Amino acid sequence: MCVPGCTVDECFEGRPPIQREIYERLLAHLATLGPVHIDAVRVGIFLKTDRKLAEVRPKARSLSLELVLPRAMAHPRVVRTITIAADRVAHVVKLPGLDDVDDEVREMLTQAYNHATD
Repeated sequence: MCVPGCTVDECFEGRPPIQREIYERLLAHLATLGPVHIDAVRVGIFLKTDRKLAEVRPKARSLSLELVLPRAMAHPRVVRTITIAADRVAHVVKLPGLDDVDDEVREMLTQAYNHATD
C-alpha cells in the first residue's frame, strides 16, 4: 500500500515542537556522516542513502526512531525489533526528549547509516 507523500512540516503538524527538535538533532548527526535523502509521508519520515537506514514517526508521547541494522541487537533502549530480511533488522527506539538523542542513539544511527551505504 502506498502512503501519500507530504512535507516534513506536514508530518510534524499538530505535534509537540520537541518532536521536530529531536528530528533536527538526528539530522544534524547524519549530516556529519554524509548525504541523506529525506522522504516524508503521512505516517513518518524515511531517511535513506543507497537504501532506507531509518524511519522517524511522531507518536503521542515520543518520537519513534526505527533503525535498520544488519542483525538483531539486544539493547535496553530498543523496545521492538522487526526482521525485514536476513541482513536487515529494524530496531525501534522511543525518543521522548532532546536528551534521548545521546551518544548511544548517535552510535546506533551511525551503524544504520554505514549498513545502508555498504
